Amino acid sequence: MAKGARLRKVVAPKRLTGEINVPGDKSISHRALILGSLAQGVSKIANLSPGKDCRSTVTCLKALGVKMKWECTAALTVFIYGCGGSCLIEPANVLDAGNSATTMRLLSGVLATQPFLSIVSGDSSLRSRPMKRVIQPLRLMGAEIYGRGGDSFAPLVIRGARLHGIEYKLPIPSAQVKSAILLAGLFAEGDTVIEQPLPSRDHTERLLELMGARIRFHSRRIHLAPLVSPLSAIDITVPGDISSAAYWIVAGIIHSNARIKIKGCGVNPLRTGILDALTAMGARIKFENEHLEGNELVADLIVESSQLRGIEIGGEIVPRLIDEIPLLALAGCIARGTTVIRNASELRTKESDRITTTVRELSRLGARIDELPDGMVIHGGGLLTGAEVKSHADHRLSMTLAVAGLVAKGGIVIHNAEVTEISYPGFWQELENISMPSE
Repeated sequence: MAKGARLRKVVAPKRLTGEINVPGDKSISHRALILGSLAQGVSKIANLSPGKDCRSTVTCLKALGVKMKWECTAALTVFIYGCGGSCLIEPANVLDAGNSATTMRLLSGVLATQPFLSIVSGDSSLRSRPMKRVIQPLRLMGAEIYGRGGDSFAPLVIRGARLHGIEYKLPIPSAQVKSAILLAGLFAEGDTVIEQPLPSRDHTERLLELMGARIRFHSRRIHLAPLVSPLSAIDITVPGDISSAAYWIVAGIIHSNARIKIKGCGVNPLRTGILDALTAMGARIKFENEHLEGNELVADLIVESSQLRGIEIGGEIVPRLIDEIPLLALAGCIARGTTVIRNASELRTKESDRITTTVRELSRLGARIDELPDGMVIHGGGLLTGAEVKSHADHRLSMTLAVAGLVAKGGIVIHNAEVTEISYPGFWQELENISMPSE
């Protein structure tokens, strides 16, 4: 696998094999950092995600006065010195969320309750992502929050206020918006009730429950009472990120000679849509060593070369696999028959328009794939061939294309491949570790 400053060449190996420890779950890491900062006492968070997105959350929290100490171990560990939500200070400068929408949206819920002014911005990609969806419910709670473009985009300007709980129906499934409302509701007057059109990832709810919040959640309904005493500090190991594991899962099942074991992976039922979809396509995936860690289900996953068939994907499963849809499209290229993906228009508001960019770049490799307004149709059974492709500054697309390179005839070259650092700094090294040289 050759590399340059901004280019990566991936050549199909004769075999994929090995054991992988994927980075800590990015979604859980963000939430553990923020909630640990709001808790009373010292929280120890081990196996924190090392990606740039979580570093953005750390940078913002430090600018708000949160004290942290890092432990030099193989698994990134941080001690967070929380003081019950009363120690945050007005930042001296604009808070920089980088490329991380999770950082911006979740912190908006916290900052809306604080007695000071704050401004949150990010890179050009983040400043183009929709923020009205979080501004509107926070305003209903009494927040003073404003954004660019008619309160639609960052930078966000937030002046803390006394908030009140609301009953709110989410227009679309969004774990980030839901979490922002819950974080604001912790310090609001009265209860906060959220109705979801479809269940979305529930890491915030699980951590709040673990830390002693008065929260009840089941399926589509969440009920949160405001804090009467501070959240309790926690000592947890973050499970491996299933969104990161998904690249190795798909690599293992589409390559003709592969067996890969992924250790300590989070298998929260609201995140395992990718496993359900791939299993329906005929993937050989086995669970071992299932257990609970930090109120989350964890397991080792073993994947092997598989004969896949096309399926239809849509409806309630989509929020459970929204980040992995480019990978499912790739699997559909290799599968026999046709794979149809619908109800995924949310992909158009990610780091890139992931419907358009996925269709465009996989087509460069010879895939027969058609774009739909809310998804795509993949005509499988063909061979992928080498070509130069672009990441469109989208970390998930870059890694999906790298996996495609493992089965493409002649190898591929990815432009702006280093964008993988946003969520998975060790991705390229892991790819080398499991790739047996071509003959």
